[in-house]
Amino acid sequence: MSLQEVMKARRKTLALSQQDLAEMAGIGLATIKDIERGKGNPSLSTVSRILDVLGMEFVFRVRQTV
Repeated sequence: MSLQEVMKARRKTLALSQQDLAEMAGIGLATIKDIERGKGNPSLSTVSRILDVLGMEFVFRVRQTV
């Protein structure tokens, strides 16, 4: 799943509007809308703030090569 799909699905599961998420994350509504449309290019800081509100976290790992 892409970032926008995960973010939108989790937001809906939590019954949050885009406006609610923007306010809780301290970012602009336009940023949330752009990300969910796949048009945004958010910084890691912005994504981190959104994921924090959504109760999610980044997981970095080394890719396995075949």
